[in-house]
Amino acid sequence: MSKQAKRRRPSGTLRKAESKNPALSPTEAILESISDGVFTVDGDWRITSFNRAAEEITGVKRGEAQGRLCSDVFRSSMCEADCALRRTVKTGRPVIGRTGFIIDSAGKRIPISVSTAVLRDAEGRVAGGAETFRDLSEVEALRRELEGKFRLGDMASHSPLMQRIFEVLPAVAASPSTVLILGETGTGKEVAARTIHELSPRRRGPFVAVNCGAIPDTLLESELFGYKAGAFTGADKDKPGRLALAEGGTLFLDEISEISPALQVRLLRVLQERTYEPLGAVRSRTANIRVLAASNRDPTALVKDGKFREDLFYRINVLRIELPPLRRRKEDIPLLVSQFIERFNRLQGKTVKGIDGEALSLLMARDWPGNIRELENVIERAFVLCGNGPIGLAHLPDDLAAAGGRPTDGADIRTVRNAMTADAVRSAIFKAGGNRVAAARALGIHKTTLFRLIKRLGLSFPGPDGRTRR
Repeated sequence: MSKQAKRRRPSGTLRKAESKNPALSPTEAILESISDGVFTVDGDWRITSFNRAAEEITGVKRGEAQGRLCSDVFRSSMCEADCALRRTVKTGRPVIGRTGFIIDSAGKRIPISVSTAVLRDAEGRVAGGAETFRDLSEVEALRRELEGKFRLGDMASHSPLMQRIFEVLPAVAASPSTVLILGETGTGKEVAARTIHELSPRRRGPFVAVNCGAIPDTLLESELFGYKAGAFTGADKDKPGRLALAEGGTLFLDEISEISPALQVRLLRVLQERTYEPLGAVRSRTANIRVLAASNRDPTALVKDGKFREDLFYRINVLRIELPPLRRRKEDIPLLVSQFIERFNRLQGKTVKGIDGEALSLLMARDWPGNIRELENVIERAFVLCGNGPIGLAHLPDDLAAAGGRPTDGADIRTVRNAMTADAVRSAIFKAGGNRVAAARALGIHKTTLFRLIKRLGLSFPGPDGRTRR
């Protein structure tokens, strides 16, 4: 064969397809060679063509699929609720990249993305529709693998600060030692405690939480230790305490720094000897429990002030975890927002489609004094107001939009970006004691760039300007 003849010979997959079946047209050969599933339907929604990839993804042979209703072949999540192909045929507008799933011939759930188009006859009338679908199983598996690196139990985070906690948490959970969890209000101390319990050998036992700051001290003792009938007026029958209810599992004492010195003594005995006495009892009981404690205040300072027993502090401070506030892990805000929207959609049966960029930028600019709990409340409020569309600026509280001088109406993304930049510059200069050079170094920019930002944003600061030497 001459070199010129070789150059005229078809190449690649198309050549292979034509060699196997010379009767295939070029279009049919291309459809057979691609990795996306393709099928077409007529006006009665019966399948008229079904390519090789569609066979492989669904597990249904071409001869079995052709002539059947497409809903009988695919059993897709979109068939009943909102069929993409039906919408395209009705409106004439294509759908691009909608995600869902199908059930293959073996009953396995296959995640897919779908794109659709209208088929017209020679006179331009609608004759049916065409749909391409892509198997996202590998993408979904990769997403789960990556998500696993950022998730531990019910805790999710991209923050390096939280990743260090994720690294030690399995070892902490495996230990029988008492754990002290510190963090500001709303940082997720109970979620961390539940995660430790779920990862521990006691995970089949109960998890009992007590908020020591929410129960009056006179009642907290009976709540913890329980009482016998006749122990006091109104005690008509025995009542088990939280220690008894947590038997074989975990007892979580939230806000432990709020308990009185007298109760601290009784709790110390539980931690030292693993025994306790219900009110009115004459015999001690053994406590087969693990104790996790949490506080939004540093017990070290309370010990110095004489408000917390030093021996009890040493007993609960065997293992210590400090949860960072949300303002130090702002990279987690998009992840947390997505998690809250997903949960509220599931609980309320809605289909809120995420959050738009401007609203998310505003959330990223806030310092969140109430931490994750405050963010969750804001998303829940916006969830109620936004219907089924994405959450926007109009759905956020006015006081949130007005914080830091941000306008409540007509706020565009440039305004929000400028406000975020101003906040970052103010914070850096404040932390640097007014030293502009040190602030620029902390921000990772040149000092002249910082000076231009200060001028453009109209900021003014007292103190040294970076050229002053101390």
